[in-house]
Amino acid sequence: MDSFIIKTPSSSANIGPGFDVIGLALSIYLELHVTVDRTKTSSNEPLNCKVTYEGQGEDSGDIDLDPQKNLITRVALYVLRCHGQRSFPVETHVHIKNPIPLGRGLGSSGAAVVAGVVLGKEVGGLNHLTDERLFDYCLMIERHPDNVGAALFGGFVGTYLKPLSPEDTARTEIPLSEVLPAPAGGVDTGETPPDPPHGIGHHIKFPWTKEIKAIAIIPDFVVPTHKAREVLPEKYVRPDVVFNLQRIALLPVALGQSPPDPELIHLAMQDKIHQPYRQLLIPGLNEIVDSMSPKKDPGFLGVCLSGAGPTILALATHDFETISGKIIAKLREFNDDKNLKCEWQVLEPAEGTKVIRA
Repeated sequence: MDSFIIKTPSSSANIGPGFDVIGLALSIYLELHVTVDRTKTSSNEPLNCKVTYEGQGEDSGDIDLDPQKNLITRVALYVLRCHGQRSFPVETHVHIKNPIPLGRGLGSSGAAVVAGVVLGKEVGGLNHLTDERLFDYCLMIERHPDNVGAALFGGFVGTYLKPLSPEDTARTEIPLSEVLPAPAGGVDTGETPPDPPHGIGHHIKFPWTKEIKAIAIIPDFVVPTHKAREVLPEKYVRPDVVFNLQRIALLPVALGQSPPDPELIHLAMQDKIHQPYRQLLIPGLNEIVDSMSPKKDPGFLGVCLSGAGPTILALATHDFETISGKIIAKLREFNDDKNLKCEWQVLEPAEGTKVIRA
């Protein structure tokens, strides 16, 4: 019996001015508890895999446990079929434990993609796949490298994509017709999907000073990523672009300094590329950004939208409850639901995805 745990952190993308560039792995972890009975030669489960689930969204009916449709196992199948393996090893059981809020801007789908790629590597015995190569597989499925880069490598990371050929850029998701049968995909051709190009994306880890914590304020509503993308303009004016470029040059340095400089971090966390437009979807966001400062709020360093939202991420050194309380009050003030339920957690930068064996 082969038994192991895949542990993948949540993440926050678009930190401050770092839209689609900077990501931060956070200490809420998706876990896959996997067992494979390699002594068995047959299984009645679809694709030899049984999926069970506990955690966020467990009672919503939105979590599909069919291994042909579940995102984690679909991604693992993609990796396996790129290496000539049509299904999971017989008697594979994947138990998913997921405390990451769904649709809240904390990288739940990015964590699922990363965990799925690592699952494919582990059950398929594909030990030659390095983390850098796994990143290529992730980016064939999730084209924004900030979340998956943080979830895979951990820490505070800058990411970028290299220009791809037209045939590569045409493929923006798993080649479903070659991987999955209907209705989740097309006709299962039985062919081996083409491997991803090498070096699709790259990352660099920035320093993060230990005094700084991240407060995640999580409102009880969902902002679908596609809607958050739709409200962004097709073009930006030059002053707004320059505004973000100036600040993104400061931010990685500012967050790595000890002791932290509150005024510098507050300045470097400002953004004009995505947050002003997403105010339409997260009422109160602009007021939170405009009203808070290190001079007025002890311990406060800066605030931003986490990913596509609606989670608000505040950086601070102390007085976490006071800071989160002020942000929650602003969210309720500008929301139609004056009793809007909000949770908050104090989080730290997390290590990247790990495989744990007893």
